[in-house]
Amino acid sequence: MAEIAMQIDVAAPRAKVLAALDTHDGLVSWWTTAVDRSGEVLLFDFPGVPEPFQLRRDRADEDRVVWTNVGPFPPHWAGTTVTWDLAESPEDPHRTVLLFRHGGWQPGTEEGVPMVAGTWAELLVRLKDYVQSGKAQPYFVKQ
Repeated sequence: MAEIAMQIDVAAPRAKVLAALDTHDGLVSWWTTAVDRSGEVLLFDFPGVPEPFQLRRDRADEDRVVWTNVGPFPPHWAGTTVTWDLAESPEDPHRTVLLFRHGGWQPGTEEGVPMVAGTWAELLVRLKDYVQSGKAQPYFVKQ
């Protein structure tokens, strides 16, 4: 089964990275300006997309954030899991090592993985820039 995995070093403590991953203000600052929540399900809306992505928040603490796709859209994301592991940098306690994984792709859906991986790479750069600078630059802007 295919998995996307990327690791980045962020010049900020874990609490700041966690806030960017688990708060409305954080998420709209680097991913999409259209984020909503229904209980533990995060709704991510994107320009030109017919319905929001629905990711259930399964865990959110200083060590890990886990989301599982529970919506029908996009079909190739069905049942996939997005995991963010946050660790204090061994060289500097004010830095965070962030390991990102998006896995659980079902057979027959792997053809979309390279495109999704490219988007996630851009999103991780924006996440890092936002956490380090405080300047919002969402990748997707929904009017």
